[in-house]
Amino acid sequence: MAKIGFIGLGIMGAPMAGHLLDGGHEVTSCTHRKAPPDALTKKGLKVVKTPKDVAAASEIVITMVPDTPQVEAVLFGENGVAEGLKKGTLVIDMSSISPIETKTFAKKINDLGCDYLDAPVSGGEVGAKAASLTIMVGGTDAAFEKAKPVFALMGKNITLVGPNGVGQTTKVANQIVVALTIEAVGEALVFASKAGADPAKVRQALMGGLASSRILEVHGERMIKRTFDPGFRIELHQKDLNLALQGAKALGVSLPNTATAQELFNACAANGGSGWDHSAMVKALELMANHPVAEDSAASAAAE
Repeated sequence: MAKIGFIGLGIMGAPMAGHLLDGGHEVTSCTHRKAPPDALTKKGLKVVKTPKDVAAASEIVITMVPDTPQVEAVLFGENGVAEGLKKGTLVIDMSSISPIETKTFAKKINDLGCDYLDAPVSGGEVGAKAASLTIMVGGTDAAFEKAKPVFALMGKNITLVGPNGVGQTTKVANQIVVALTIEAVGEALVFASKAGADPAKVRQALMGGLASSRILEVHGERMIKRTFDPGFRIELHQKDLNLALQGAKALGVSLPNTATAQELFNACAANGGSGWDHSAMVKALELMANHPVAEDSAASAAAE
């Protein structure tokens, strides 16, 4: 049993921390944006006042917050994790943030005599709840080996891909693939629906062929059933694609379809959809086609 600190108990973080509790670990957290869920405190989650207090009580500290500035604040702000660390503590950031800033954060933590892993995840709320997340890790072999039993309680596909920063680079690449696949599924279902086909039956047929994917399975169903509660919010995917486009500019790489996907997310955000699930990118395509994949009132019946 390890003493684990977990900061960021949101849509993804709460079920992840729950799996650690179920695995017999002692888990400590604090309020970040909102108080820890009652369901976790009933499982035995310990709650302290600040990230500093979380670090002081822990051998491993995990952060799972929305963006780079939040990670920096939690780690290095007033009463932050860095102030409470003991030498030998392992800090694991499972947020999706800037690869460049990640390297800076890792060096600061290393200078305190502690190890650092960047370990962003893919799989969304479904994967977090099912403990089937893909975990992309940057850091040293020794730190990775120490973290593997903890990762195994939250995910299935766990890979050390390189040194600090490479985990975050891999996550940015993942988000490019996810965004472009959501766009492809959205285009296909809008096209099929406007042509007069039943989108639910089209999706069912495509699931048996080369076009089959997890996104067609999960997000295609969301598009048909009109279930756009996150999930993974559009504003967070916008943040990830911004990292991709900024990185591409610095590297001299062209990402034309990533830019298109970002513009579709921007269109959704401009229409009040920043908090929609990212599968709602289809709404931007529907607007241009003047045709929804399925009517909201008949969505459930259409998806049967």
